Amino acid sequence: MRSALCALGAAAALVLLPAGHARAEGQGPDQDFTIEDSRVKESSGIAASRAHPGIYWTHNDQDAPLIYGIDSRTGKTVATLTMQGVGTPRDMEAIAVGPDGDIYVGDIGDNLDGSWDHVWIYRFPEPKALKDQKVAARQYVVKYADGARNAEAMMVHPKTGRVYIASKNEDGGGLYAGPERLSSSGTNVFRRVGEVPWVTDGAFSPDGDRLLLRGYLMAREYTWKDGRPTDEGRSVGAPFQGQAESATYTKDGSAFMFGSEGLNSKVIRVERTDAGSPSGQPADTPGAPKTPGSPTGQESGEKGSVTVGFLVLAGATVLVVGAKRLLRRR
Repeated sequence: MRSALCALGAAAALVLLPAGHARAEGQGPDQDFTIEDSRVKESSGIAASRAHPGIYWTHNDQDAPLIYGIDSRTGKTVATLTMQGVGTPRDMEAIAVGPDGDIYVGDIGDNLDGSWDHVWIYRFPEPKALKDQKVAARQYVVKYADGARNAEAMMVHPKTGRVYIASKNEDGGGLYAGPERLSSSGTNVFRRVGEVPWVTDGAFSPDGDRLLLRGYLMAREYTWKDGRPTDEGRSVGAPFQGQAESATYTKDGSAFMFGSEGLNSKVIRVERTDAGSPSGQPADTPGAPKTPGSPTGQESGEKGSVTVGFLVLAGATVLVVGAKRLLRRR
């Protein structure tokens, strides 16, 4: 199913990627870049390094315990980390760097929406040196208070260190908060604290005051206070990408970085602004809250392509969702 959506979405993305995102690569850190490593075929999460400016950690949607450090100046891999001390991953979907300097990896995917009664989070200190190396990781067992579910977004708050997971469902998911501190000796129960759209990744702003959530057809930034979103969010103008799977902030919080799956996939920078879309404009994804904010962030001359792109991507999503439901009935 992933390949079907990728093929359909990629066709639209090739035609509709806004010209404003074209940029010469290798100009400097935290700009648009292409992941050149042929091993990274399904980049499913992305996080800005705290220890190494301009470096972004990513991983495949896979069962291998590998994390790749990509230099945003060149798109080249400068470190490959092999996690040790954990079992064989099943479906790694998310990555984040916590306030303690540790890297958190969310092995939280479940394409059958509840086939596994638990999932895992892995955690290890961000290495001081950028080189290929083995890292000792801790493994945490995670369950949801209201039953098993699929998820692709895991966020670590940069001030409290609390871990949050956003579940993924075509009818909308839930935002779940973990315990105040994860325990490696028992089960960590995550409890629902809010509702979210169909989410494929997310991240907290470096100051902890905003939460970014991304789906296939949208990206919204929410005000964060007292352990939950306090508004309906605003559109932030995510680019069209064939398999929109990853999102994070730059280390300084001045911009968003959006990535996708696929060989030689691009990571695209979108400037972070407080501007919103005209009042009364529809939300940028079915079921998302309707709030002021530009749904695409594009110039008026690109509105026609944006509309067509939305319809193409929406159609691709509907086809894949329908196929998944048929398979589950067999």
